[in-house]
Amino acid sequence: MSLVPLAAAAAAPLSYASLHLSPVALDLGILQIRWYSLAYIAGIVIGWWYLTRLIAQPGAPMARRHADDFVFYATLGIILGGRIGYVLFYDPWMLKDPLQALRLWDGGMSFHGGAFGTVIAIWWLTRANGLSMLRFVDYIACCAPFGLFFGRLANFVNGELWGRVTDVPWGMVFPGAEAGPYPRHPSQLYEAGLEGIVLFTILFLLFWKTNARYKPGLLLGTFLTGYGVARFLVEYVREPDVQLGILSWGLSMGQTLSLPMILVGLYFILTAARRRVRVEPIAGDASVA
Repeated sequence: MSLVPLAAAAAAPLSYASLHLSPVALDLGILQIRWYSLAYIAGIVIGWWYLTRLIAQPGAPMARRHADDFVFYATLGIILGGRIGYVLFYDPWMLKDPLQALRLWDGGMSFHGGAFGTVIAIWWLTRANGLSMLRFVDYIACCAPFGLFFGRLANFVNGELWGRVTDVPWGMVFPGAEAGPYPRHPSQLYEAGLEGIVLFTILFLLFWKTNARYKPGLLLGTFLTGYGVARFLVEYVREPDVQLGILSWGLSMGQTLSLPMILVGLYFILTAARRRVRVEPIAGDASVA
């Protein structure tokens, strides 16, 4: 048997189509359940479960009832904020046809918009219940990587938000890419690894192995900085949004929106120690000096 065909096959880039992935997880005829929807549900449910484990520790800034209420408000904040953010930052032409903005099933969500919507939800909940917003957000930040991980995997399954053309051995040909059938970075998987697994691991170690949760803003700052840096770097190998491209100042929209996150995150990290105060628990069973 000739080795030439085998060598040629080995040198050929991976084909996304060969994975036989479908955006639809379950087709019931009149109803289609998509992986993207399941990713949102998984991120919220698993994040809520993990939050209940965090607040069981001494000095928690919320009780179980607050965590349960937060699921509802966060869902609204993520969906509404994510969609509004996408329309405003990435596709403002949708404003010419407002009904198009309501077609969530056609895709188009912004993490930065969803994060802002979640902050609004947290502000509302903590204000109504007399809780510390900053400490509340610290705990939520530890849970956010679940949603980021599943969301990026859903992007990959959908065959969207692919990377730029590359010659790396793991480059993948995505159907529908505007530049043609060239191998591209599977940037969705890079983001799932960095924004999901790596960021979760860092926050996990800070929460469980240090006293970071008693320094208001430290966990939030770590999340903002970690996500911002990961997103900024991956944008160099991710294909810019076709309707925007590289902006006039030399950065993509994702990088532009990530820079303020990095700066705000660094501020919270550097100033966390001075906010260290005696922590009285809303949940858990002990005061923390």
